[in-house]
Amino acid sequence: MKSGAPFRRLMFLVVALIGLVTALPAMALDAVTIPIDAPAVNLTNNLTYFPNPSDRVAVSTAPGPDGIVRRIEVRSADGRPARWAVIALTNTSDQQIDRLLVAPFYRPSKTGLLKPDLGERHIVAITPSQGFAPERLPSNDADVFQLTLDPGSVVTLVFEITTPALPQLSLWQPDAYTASNNSYSLYKGIVLGISGLLAIVLTIVFVVKGTAMFPATAALAWAVLYYIAVDFYFVDEILNINLSDNHIYRASSEVFLSFSLFVFLYAYLNLGRWHIRYSHAAIGFMVLLLGLFGVAVNDPQMAAGIARMALATIGAAGFVLILALAIKGYDRAIMLIPTWFLLIAWMLGAALILTGRLDNAIAQPALSGGLVLIVLLIGFTVMQHAFAGGSVVQDQVGDMERTALALTGAGDPVWDWDVARDHIYTGALAEEQLALEPGTLQGAALEWLAVLHPQDADRFRLVLDAVVEQRRGRISEVFRLRGGDGRFSWFHLRARPVVGADGEVIRCIGTLQDVTEARISEERLLRDAVHDNLTGLPNRELCRDRLETSLRRAGMEAGPRPIMLTIGIDRFQAVNETFGSSFGDSSLLTLARRLERLLQPVDTLARVGGDTFCVIIESERDPERVAALADEMRAAVRQPIVFGEDQVSLTISIGIAVAGVEDGNAGELMRDSELAMVHAKRQGGDRVATFTPILKRLAAELSTLETDFGRALATDEIRIEYLPVIRLRERRLAGFELIARWEHPTRGRIDPAATMEIADRAGLVHQLALVILDRAARLACEWHETVRPEGKPLFSWVNLPGKGVLTQALVDDLRAVNQRVDWPEGSVVVGVTESAVADNPELSQAVLERLRQGHAALALNDVAADWASVGILHQTPFDALRARLPRMKVRGGAIDMNLLRTTAALAHGLGAELFVAGLEQEADVVKLVEAGCDLAAGKLFGPPLNADGARRFADRLANAPDDARRGRTARKLPAAPADPETPEPDKTPEAAE
Repeated sequence: MKSGAPFRRLMFLVVALIGLVTALPAMALDAVTIPIDAPAVNLTNNLTYFPNPSDRVAVSTAPGPDGIVRRIEVRSADGRPARWAVIALTNTSDQQIDRLLVAPFYRPSKTGLLKPDLGERHIVAITPSQGFAPERLPSNDADVFQLTLDPGSVVTLVFEITTPALPQLSLWQPDAYTASNNSYSLYKGIVLGISGLLAIVLTIVFVVKGTAMFPATAALAWAVLYYIAVDFYFVDEILNINLSDNHIYRASSEVFLSFSLFVFLYAYLNLGRWHIRYSHAAIGFMVLLLGLFGVAVNDPQMAAGIARMALATIGAAGFVLILALAIKGYDRAIMLIPTWFLLIAWMLGAALILTGRLDNAIAQPALSGGLVLIVLLIGFTVMQHAFAGGSVVQDQVGDMERTALALTGAGDPVWDWDVARDHIYTGALAEEQLALEPGTLQGAALEWLAVLHPQDADRFRLVLDAVVEQRRGRISEVFRLRGGDGRFSWFHLRARPVVGADGEVIRCIGTLQDVTEARISEERLLRDAVHDNLTGLPNRELCRDRLETSLRRAGMEAGPRPIMLTIGIDRFQAVNETFGSSFGDSSLLTLARRLERLLQPVDTLARVGGDTFCVIIESERDPERVAALADEMRAAVRQPIVFGEDQVSLTISIGIAVAGVEDGNAGELMRDSELAMVHAKRQGGDRVATFTPILKRLAAELSTLETDFGRALATDEIRIEYLPVIRLRERRLAGFELIARWEHPTRGRIDPAATMEIADRAGLVHQLALVILDRAARLACEWHETVRPEGKPLFSWVNLPGKGVLTQALVDDLRAVNQRVDWPEGSVVVGVTESAVADNPELSQAVLERLRQGHAALALNDVAADWASVGILHQTPFDALRARLPRMKVRGGAIDMNLLRTTAALAHGLGAELFVAGLEQEADVVKLVEAGCDLAAGKLFGPPLNADGARRFADRLANAPDDARRGRTARKLPAAPADPETPEPDKTPEAAE
């Protein structure tokens, strides 16, 4: 017994030593301190790896704040032997740290050459010594875990991994990681775009120039595009695969790259012409490379390693071959030398990266970008051969040749009808556009009726008969042809008859032009004219038309009358100012969808204003049930709207108006419901109000004003006043801003803002704008003939009202005024608001362009009030921007100089002038000049004048000596004598908003 005691002690020491060795890596842990302000921390070198795989691991944690070392045991996720790594992190700050643990699937650095790491998921699970396990976040290119470190804590993390070591482990701030990915995404998008465009262009060149060199170059471009798409995980998203688990794609991309580079070198240098054995050797090498695609299916790592060695061999051998051929004077080899030098440099850099001698964050992007650059240079080199065939000799051509060349250049199919034989020839181009069988459009005119739209067939036949019978004229018709897929396309036929010696029509010949896109755009414009461009709902005009139809139908059938609801969003302007217009637009869309779900198909929901909707109820006739439906709408709208991190609950006020038996006017019914809605808002909002006759008293008073306004336009009660506009730097008169004011016979003088509002409600905005434009044109012409100022002519600035004024009728009226009065170029300025342009962008853009063609200068008003108008400035070349000075001031009355300078720089960058309205103090003049403002108007330069006062003011300022004018302050500019029609300065609204 005594002799066995030493042996037992020895065995006990051996077991203890084995346990000590097993736990040795964990006992040597030093906690890594995580800085609270560092955007990223590289933890790759701080990981401790366990040498042997096992199904479990026991780890001694790093000492905590109390100095105690604890021991944890972690089992593998599937119970099988796994590889393990451990690291300890500590948060020494007094704040909680939220970080992202990121381990990329694939990094070219240290991947090796012969048996490269092709990328995979490295981390199976992470087990912390305390707290919750890190949560895995979805990612296509990395293992990403959400990690939280409490203040003053020390956490030991045990990683279950699939490879002996991680290529990289980083700890990122979430925002920094997102920003890094976004910036890299932009770079990837640019590289992919360039590579894809280059592949397409080279493919087109291959189609045009069919020699072997061009398809080889196109194949190389597509190989690079495929390689980059795999490297950037773009193939992962397109094919919905996981590149980290399927290595075939990465291996095949490298094989394809080596194969295409060799084929390009062989084809470009035309090596087959030197000796047949070169061709045999090249074919053998290509077969070997093609065999690597099969190897990639079974062993992707081996295939990728062989492809990398083959790529290096091709680069080195090609370099020697190119130098040898260049010495012999071979032009193609000489032109390829710079590109091949760059390729060799790229290969050396790739070797340094793959072996780990060069390891940084830009290594992988640099490899992909450099590869695209190489292919781009190769493409340029090949292009020189593609288009080096000399220039086209320009000989003298006759009219017939020019006509034929022009017809060929236009690319439109030829339409030729042989009347005598009744045979139509169209050409293969039209049949290709319609995807029809060859010969479908060739034959008798009667056979064309089979491919024509049924609604166009009779018109087509009548047009042809009319041309033949009249023996003159010209065909210009648009009709629809059915394509091979059954869809109809619009075509414009333009032809004219050819008359023979006997006076009969022997043929009609012309062209067919596909105008489908133009017709679709026209239909879209027509739809936008009666629909809201944000929600797609009917607008006010279409709503009014449907309501009138419903009222007319109810009157004829003696049935129940429709019920009108007007819905207004409470305090919607405050929501827009708080959260921005994007949230406001999203809220309008959400509310529109919620309201639509509560309505029946026969009901109509329309958006009639910025925050106002109308509903025509025809599915319900009982007012009590309609009131219950309105309560359901309020409840649906009150549900919170989530937009990103913001969440807002909105409320609505609803006005209900029931059409009576005698009521047949849609406008009256809409106005009644609007009055009820306004009444509901005045009661505090979020309620339903039904129209009652007492509310009509207010409507009657407003209706009287609207009726009187039409009489005012006819009896010249609308007075035009002229506010002087001064060019600040020269202290010269630049022109006048025209202000419309109503001189009511009983109510007295009505301010310009109210005048515009009454005109809008009366539907006479267009007539008022025409009056102002006519007056502006006549006085602009008169001032130019009598005053003749130095430099630019005096202008007349006309501010058009808000929405609905930019129509074709305005263009026609402006042209009519221009025919009566030929004003100088730039002397009539038409100012529009951002809301007028944004209401229907496509139609407004067309109208503005036609106004410019009518010799009118264009201006955008209140550009500094809502920076949403910046997008409009890049679509329409405005000549001036108008801003209001009070809106550019902060609290205390000081001018926001940064905003002012930014607005001036924006105007000058677009080639426009900046006009600032509302100038009242002499001290602000210097600031405006320093900021770059060009024009100004306001009380500082005197009150608005009547026509005679404006003439005297312009004449005195234009005839004043130049030195006196420059030395005069703004308050000392000459002014016209007081006029009884001119309002007092302190009662004049600023710039006639």
